[in-house]
This record gives sequence, structure tokens and C-alpha cells, in this order.
Amino acid sequence: MVVAVVRSGGIAGLRRRWRAEPAPEQAPTWIELVDRCPWEEHLDPDARGADRYVWSIHARLRDKQLEQVVPDTRLEGAWRELVDAVRGADAGTDEDEH
Repeated sequence: MVVAVVRSGGIAGLRRRWRAEPAPEQAPTWIELVDRCPWEEHLDPDARGADRYVWSIHARLRDKQLEQVVPDTRLEGAWRELVDAVRGADAGTDEDEH
């Protein structure tokens, strides 16, 4: 199981990446976090606005590959919990890309 988050945008347009590969004993908690997210929901890309962050969230678990792009204004509820968990699990690779 792997969950990755990429945050891009902002004033400088920098990109940050976080990645979590939980140990097998932690998998049930992570599966629950991933399953609670509305992966099939269509999120309006125009809701981003100028200089706002955009969160690209990718999850690979069991036989599923999941992907969603979440505007910063919609990063709430289950999405926020998942992103916070990934960021907490990975001190953050400070790879800023232009």
C-alpha cells in the first residue's frame, strides 16, 4: 500500500511531495482513511482560484489505483484527514520544483 500527495501552486508555484508506505500492521487504519475519501466525486477545477494550492492525491492499495486532484478550497473532511496522515507519516521531501 502506498499513498502519495503532491501539493502544487501557491504564489511561487512550488511543488511539495509526501509519501506513506504503512507497515502491514498499520494497513487497516490507512485503508479506512483511503476508503472514506470520495474518489469518484467530480471536483470543479475552476474552484481553485489564483495562487491557491492544488493537491494531487494518489493511492495504491489491494488491486486498486486511485487518483484525485483536490482544490485547496475543497481539502476538508476525509481528504484533509488523509493528507494530514500522509504528511505526518513522511517528514516531507522538500523537493520544490519550478
